[in-house]
Parts: sequence; structure tokens; C-alpha cells
Amino acid sequence: MKIVVLAGGLSTERAVSLVTGTSVCRALRENGHRAILVDLFLGLEEVPGDLDSLFDAEDGLCPDVKIDTQAPDLEAVRKSRKDQSPRLFGPNVLDLCQAADIVFLGLHGQDGEDGRVQAAFDLLGVPYTGGGYLASGLAMDKAMTKRMMDSAGIPTPKWQLLDYTPADVDRLAAELPMPCVVKTTGGGSSLGVFLPEDRTALREALLQVLRFNGRVLVEERIFGRELTVGVLGDRALPAVEILPAEKDFDYAAKYQNGGAREICPAPITEGQQEEMGALALKLHRTLGLEVYSRTDFILDKEGRPWCLEVNSLPGMTAASLVPKEAAAIGMSYNQLCEEIVQQSYRLKRRG
Repeated sequence: MKIVVLAGGLSTERAVSLVTGTSVCRALRENGHRAILVDLFLGLEEVPGDLDSLFDAEDGLCPDVKIDTQAPDLEAVRKSRKDQSPRLFGPNVLDLCQAADIVFLGLHGQDGEDGRVQAAFDLLGVPYTGGGYLASGLAMDKAMTKRMMDSAGIPTPKWQLLDYTPADVDRLAAELPMPCVVKTTGGGSSLGVFLPEDRTALREALLQVLRFNGRVLVEERIFGRELTVGVLGDRALPAVEILPAEKDFDYAAKYQNGGAREICPAPITEGQQEEMGALALKLHRTLGLEVYSRTDFILDKEGRPWCLEVNSLPGMTAASLVPKEAAAIGMSYNQLCEEIVQQSYRLKRRG
């Protein structure tokens, strides 16, 4: 198959996406596909007259990328685009995607998980991996996901949605219940997530989170073990337990060697695995997600799981969690990439 692996973009998770895309592209080429990596925002300034020939480019146009401890400088990325266009799709991106048999969405964050790219592809008749535009948008918005969890009876920490300005911060810092978690409604990779331990830290968190967007989610902080459960097709994968080297599992801990220890399958009871697997599947289906997803949990001191959020396009880097869960059932990385492509292709062709 001719496959465009779409990555990059202008999300705060741009670097993670490029590593995901590079890993996936190389795996698909090893599987025999004519796969190339294309940056959603930067695109390709020059392409041959015969677009089909580009799918045989050396190493699939994969860049040499890594994930730094800090989020990428998106303003520098904007300035690096030659045409200086504000459009999300870079030069020749849509033409290449339309020339492909399917697009593998290696995107993370708002450029890819909020449904806009999926909606554009639906309008153009371009098949792509994962869920559709509506399910993706619901899953990306943490407040909407919370509402769906509440309506479906999925246990989740108490929460409230705030819309405020810096002038309201002192009042909120004095009034909000503690301990709590402060997070942006649309972030990922632990960016825009704050775990204040006192009201001074809460005040700073309320100010800092405004850098991401104007809508802020504050939820009750549940203390316990951090676990995540992937869904592939119609089944839940074995849970992973995450043990950060430092106190918090932040952006750096997620992607740097030694930042965290991950145990898969997690050392939990069979009943806990079944319960979290059922909840992950229920949320996946409630939101209308398709092919694959990953749901994050806290297992409290009494052994009760609390659902935090779901990822509609979970990471597929070497350090990512879904590939580790797939490996626990005997599925290699290349097989996982192939399964995602084949399930998605059948789904889009049927649709």
C-alpha cells in the first residue's frame, strides 16, 4: 500500500509526533509498504510531477529526530515555513494524502487528536487510521470526556470546569478544594498539568495553565498507582503500571530514558485487570472511538480504579505504552502498526 505517515504539525506534542511518525514509517516499510513521512505543517516544498514516485523515496523521508526534555518552540517552527502561510496543512500535504491508499495519523495533541484533520479527510474522501472526527474531538476535550464518563457511569474524580482571567486567580486559589489537579482541557503528554501541594502552588498553577487555553479543568486528586490500558479493535490490552523516577510523571519523565519505570503486565489482580479493561472498552465505545485508544487510570489505596482521560491517538514511540501492552500479548511493534493499518483500512472502505 502507498501510505503517508502524517506527523509533526504545530501541537505542543510536535516532537513526540515526529518520533512516533518516524518509528511507524520505518516499521511499515519493513512490512513491505511504500510509506513516507510527511510533516503536517511544513509539508514538502518541492515534489516530483509524478507523486507516485515519491513513495519510493530513500528511508521514507524520515528525519533524524529525538524528544528533548522541553516542549518544542512552535514559533520557530512557524517561521521556518517558506511560504509563511498560517494554514495547518503545509505545501503539497493534501495532494500527497489524496495520492495514498491510507494516511497513518502519527499526530498527537490538538493537531490530529481534536478531529479537525479527520474532518478534512472525510470531506476529501481520504482514508486514515483511528477514530473519526467527532469521537476524536470529544476525546481531546477533557471536559467533554468527563461529561461522557459521568453519563456512562464510569468512575472518575470529581471535577469542575473553570473559565477565568488572571484577576480571578487569588479568589480561586483561596476557594478551590485541595488536594486537586489543574489541567488544560486540550493538552497531552502531561503538558499543561499541575499538581499543586499548597495554595501558593495552586495560585501559580492557575496562572500557568492559562498559557494553554482559556478553559481549565480542576479535579479532585486521587492518590494511588498510575496505570493505563490500551484498546485494540474489540479487546483491552494488559495494563501498564507507571512508576516515575521522580515524584511526577511529567513531559520529560514520559520520553527520556530513566524518566520512569513501566511494568507490563501490571502487578494487579485478575479482577482489577478485568475491571479496568472493561472500563477502557466502555469509554472507547461511549465516545465512538475506533481501532485503538489508551485510557489512563489511578488505582486508589482501596484498589478502586478511577478513570482520568483517554487518548484517541496514543503515542507509538519506542518508549510508548501501547506497543509495550501489545508486546505483552506477543504482538511485535511491526505487527501492531500493520494491525492498525488493516483495521482502519477495512473500516474506512466499509464506511
